[in-house]
Order: sequence, then C-alpha cells, then structure tokens
Amino acid sequence: MIRAAFLGLILSLWAAMALAHALQPGYLELRALGDDTWSVFWRKPDVQGKPMQLDAELPENCAQRRGPEAQFDGAGWSSRWLTTCVGGLDNGTIRIDGLENSRTDVLVRYELEPGRGQAWRLVPGAPAFDIPAAPGALDVLRSYTFLGVEHILLGPDHLLFVLSLLILIGNIRTLIGAVTAFTVSHSLTLGAAALGWLNIPGPPVEAIIALSIMFVASEVLHHEPGAPRLSQRAPWIVSFGFGLIHGLGFGSALSEIGLPQGEIVLALLAFNIGVELGQLLFIAVCLAGWTIMRRVIGPGSVSQMKATAVYGIGAIAAFWFVERLAGFV
Repeated sequence: MIRAAFLGLILSLWAAMALAHALQPGYLELRALGDDTWSVFWRKPDVQGKPMQLDAELPENCAQRRGPEAQFDGAGWSSRWLTTCVGGLDNGTIRIDGLENSRTDVLVRYELEPGRGQAWRLVPGAPAFDIPAAPGALDVLRSYTFLGVEHILLGPDHLLFVLSLLILIGNIRTLIGAVTAFTVSHSLTLGAAALGWLNIPGPPVEAIIALSIMFVASEVLHHEPGAPRLSQRAPWIVSFGFGLIHGLGFGSALSEIGLPQGEIVLALLAFNIGVELGQLLFIAVCLAGWTIMRRVIGPGSVSQMKATAVYGIGAIAAFWFVERLAGFV
C-alpha cells in the first residue's frame, strides 16, 4: 500500500500552489540598531497582483508606527523604514490590522537588543501581542512548533522527498525506520546550522536537496522484482544521508528567524517537533488519499499512474536542480 502512495504528488502540487498563494504568510522584522532605534522590514502577501489588505502597527512609543507604501519585490509587497522607540519594545503591542479578516498568518521576528532575536506567530484569531521582556518557555514552545509545521508544509521540495520515500518503501516497519533516520540526521545539522556551527551557503544546499529527490525517484524507476536496490534493502542509509542535507535547509531558515537566547535548546526541540508533525500530517494525507483512490479507480489503474507520478516527481526535481545550480555556478 505504501509503495503506491503516489497520490501525494497531486496533493503536494496542489498544496504548494495553495499555500504559496492563499496561505503565504506575512513577515515583520524589527532589527535593533542600538540607541532605541530599529530597522523595520514588513512584507505582506500578494493576492492576484495586489497587496493583501494588511498593515503592521508598531507599539505606541515608536515614532513611526506604520511604514511607507509597500512595493512589489517579486515575493510580496514590502516596505522598509527606521523608527525610534523610546524606552525599547518591552511590553509594547504589535498589531497586524486586517489579519482578523484574512486566512493567513504573520511571522514576527523582533530584537529587544542587537543580536538577540525572538519570534512570534500572529493568526486571524490573535492579530496582536504584547512583547514580553523575556518570552516564557510555553511561548517559545508554541511559537517554534508552529514555525516548524509551517516550514515543512511550505516546502514542496521537502514534501516531495518524503513522498518519494513513501513510494520507494514497501512496508510500514521499514518506513518507520527510514523516517526515524531522516529525523535524527536532519535534527543534527539543523541544530548545527541554526547555532552557527555550520556555515554552508544556501544555494548549493538547495540544489543538493533537489538532487536527493531525483535520486530517490530514480531508485523507484530502476527497481526490478527480485533484485532490490540498496535504497530498498536499507533505506535508512539514504534517509540518514540526505536528511543531513535537508537539515541544513531547515537550519538556514531557522537562523533567519533567530533563536531566543534563554531558550535555545527548547526552541530547537520545538522546531524539530513541528517539522515532524508536518511530515506526519503529510504522510497521513497521502495514505488516506491513496486508500480513497484505490477504491474509486481500482488497483490496476493506480499502478499505472504510479509510474507517471514518479516521472513527474523526477522532472520537477530536475527542474529545481538546474534552476538552483544556475543560480550560483
């Protein structure tokens, strides 16, 4: 059953399109420059060529609480400005006007002082928050777990790799071992990259992630009955090896967000938990979709569609690989 979880390809492509357009999060960053001065970056999602009706509002003690008119930057509608917040950001309120009427969320990254980043996630049901002088453990756990879930579900390349493993592996026991190996390995490099112990440029990492998807897709297509390949006999080796690379991708994203200085270990743990929850959700959707599809169109047609799906995965990954390779070669 697991080998034919190809339906996730359709779901992943649909999800990537939907998440990229309808659920693309907003992003607000307040970078401390010292002397009660902050550099502010605000990006809101694009909706059919126009900015989403959202507006970031800084605490009342900030001289310029709203930014200039946003301009399209290729990914969304962004604006930058400097503001002075006398007395700092502690206990001030950040609000996203219009968020309560949307279906997206906003990631807020802020620094109370230079180099000490914190993160908060605002949602339609809670479009504002009071900046704590030091976030509590529960705040860190909640925020970074959601960030992990969001990152995996907004990363179609990571999802396609997981989908490729689903198609490749033939039984649930082996699948659990492979997923566990992937979890352990990406946790290692995620932590090392987020803490600055590993500093590898992002473009080569992203290219290798695309290559990992191509490799697993190729292993599926070259499978011969009675002659299992190494990736099928010991898929945990493939999962562990490529999990190290995927962890660097997760770690670079987490580095940009920042880690709370007093709760670094908890934030890393919460982000990893979020990533795993996102992966498990994706796997559950794929297997449920496969069960429904098998009953609707029959196992014979499903088997024929599986090969088409694998070719599709490989083609998408090849396009990503060439595109990302061209970005730094």
